[in-house]
Amino acid sequence: MKKFNPNKNIIITLILVIIVVIVISLTAAQRAGGKNNPVQSVVNDGVGLVDKMISAPAKAVAGSLTSLSDLFNTYDENQRLKTKIDSYNDLAIQNDNYQKEIDALKAELELNETLTDYEKVTANVITRSPDTWQDIMVVDKGSADGIEVNMAVMSQKGLIGRVIEVNTLSSKVELLTSKNQNSNHFPVRVSSENDDSYGLLKEYDEKEQMLVATQLTGNTEIKVGAVVQTSGLGGNSPANLPIGTVEKVEPDLYGLDREVYVKPYADLDDFKVVTIIQRSAGGNE
Repeated sequence: MKKFNPNKNIIITLILVIIVVIVISLTAAQRAGGKNNPVQSVVNDGVGLVDKMISAPAKAVAGSLTSLSDLFNTYDENQRLKTKIDSYNDLAIQNDNYQKEIDALKAELELNETLTDYEKVTANVITRSPDTWQDIMVVDKGSADGIEVNMAVMSQKGLIGRVIEVNTLSSKVELLTSKNQNSNHFPVRVSSENDDSYGLLKEYDEKEQMLVATQLTGNTEIKVGAVVQTSGLGGNSPANLPIGTVEKVEPDLYGLDREVYVKPYADLDDFKVVTIIQRSAGGNE
């Protein structure tokens, strides 16, 4: 059995301490000079390489996750923007419709202010079928509102037709553009500087998009721009309801009469609100 030799162990320990001190001293000296020792350089390079190998995939995965997250965020943002755009389009259409209704109501209000001599009822157009677009329409006022057959109907500052059928809550209106030859034509008056001429609204010329007045009385010269109104002579409608202005005057097919082409005040293709003329103020028609 070997005996323990403390002197040998002490010598080994001192040698190790001396080596450690030398290494520390050299390291400190090299650091002071800005250099690393070979061992430390190898260790540092190894640690850096391992760190690079570990961090590169991690950075790639993190970058991919970030890009994917941005893609989802962009998609969500696009969906929100698309929803807002769709809502904006709906709102714009709704505003346009409201504006059209407001303009129509303003036009009827202005018309009612000018027709101070008549009792008036404002009505909404509820039916206008495409196959009878130029002939008939239905409004939401009837006998319960005092509407009667043959009452004149106006819109946008001009005459557009007359009531031909009355129900309790609705009425049927025949338009001036109707091709019905049996219509009860409106008697009209064409104003001139010297004298007025009287006649009847005969028809609507689709090509010219104008009303045609015929059977004019007298030989008074009728000039372009002359105002055409109802005369009230027929007894079915009051006088002085505005119709339009003279656009041109031509002889008829036989050269025996004059045909006066009247540009209507109202747009005969587009109206949503109308005014029904009940009677002259202070008495019945």
